Amino acid sequence: MAAARSVGTGVLAAYDGSAGVMVDTNIWVDCVDDGSAWQDWAVEQLQQCSERSPLHINIVIYAELLVPRPDVRALDALLDVYDTLRSALPWSCAALAAGAFSLYRQRGGARLRPMPDFYIGAHAAVANLSVLTRDPAGYASYFPRLKLLAP
Repeated sequence: MAAARSVGTGVLAAYDGSAGVMVDTNIWVDCVDDGSAWQDWAVEQLQQCSERSPLHINIVIYAELLVPRPDVRALDALLDVYDTLRSALPWSCAALAAGAFSLYRQRGGARLRPMPDFYIGAHAAVANLSVLTRDPAGYASYFPRLKLLAP
């Protein structure tokens, strides 16, 4: 636990989440899923957030969105509706993601490799981004200083 804390402390010293909003995969899925109970909320949040600050996704989120149906044109069209920036994963998020994963393992996590949310949370942290998600538990647990926009 100390390893994750020491990594996060230095990287997040000036963090306030004000540089924009990292939009989690579940928000985009809810937007296009007419059967989602969260669709209206997700669309409303995207609209409100996009009016206040830039929206971001990274390659991890982009890849997750292509898994069910690899239609790059349709995905790009959706992202362009909200002028979403495609932000590269910064190298500086690697240590933070690894520290969060180490904490996950110390707490009894069984996976042997970091899950996508570790990279997404670390990216948001080092890029000073808030995270828009409907599933805040993991982010809050492993990146407690992240500004989360969630129901």
